[in-house]
Amino acid sequence: MSSDRLMRIRSPEFKAMSERVLRATELTSRLNVLPFDDEAGKAELFEQLLGRPLPERVTIYPPFYTDHGLNLDLAERVFINQNCTFLDYAGIRIGERTMIGPKATFITVGHPVDPEERRGWLSGAPITVEENVWIGAGATILPGVRIGRDAVIAAGAVVADDVPPASLVTGPKATVHRQW
Repeated sequence: MSSDRLMRIRSPEFKAMSERVLRATELTSRLNVLPFDDEAGKAELFEQLLGRPLPERVTIYPPFYTDHGLNLDLAERVFINQNCTFLDYAGIRIGERTMIGPKATFITVGHPVDPEERRGWLSGAPITVEENVWIGAGATILPGVRIGRDAVIAAGAVVADDVPPASLVTGPKATVHRQW
């Protein structure tokens, strides 16, 4: 799914996505109750979630949440702290040496703003995080965002626009843009 394409709710594509969400939820619920030192058990569940083995030098501290998993691409030396959420149906790519603080949220899907379309469609766009990025605790990354190399996202920031390389972004983004 991309930002210029919508998915109709109750379509075959939506049904397939919904089935995967149920499977990913089952896998993450099992992952999140394993003993912390059960490396083999975690590796097996991550392989089922991602559809491939977790790269060797990736560290993920549970609890960990994803609604799809198959569209989450993690490069080498990525660190993901506890309680992070990846809604990755439209695709999330995390570059090498990226650090992600606890409770960070990545969202690639949503609904149209128009109230008539909101209940009938999903919209979405991929998220790309380039190399050596630091994402602070509780940050929220929204659909279609690209975060440039060496950037820092402050704790609690809501990122709705692309972030240039080697820059710091802070603060909430909520502002009134239009009314109906």
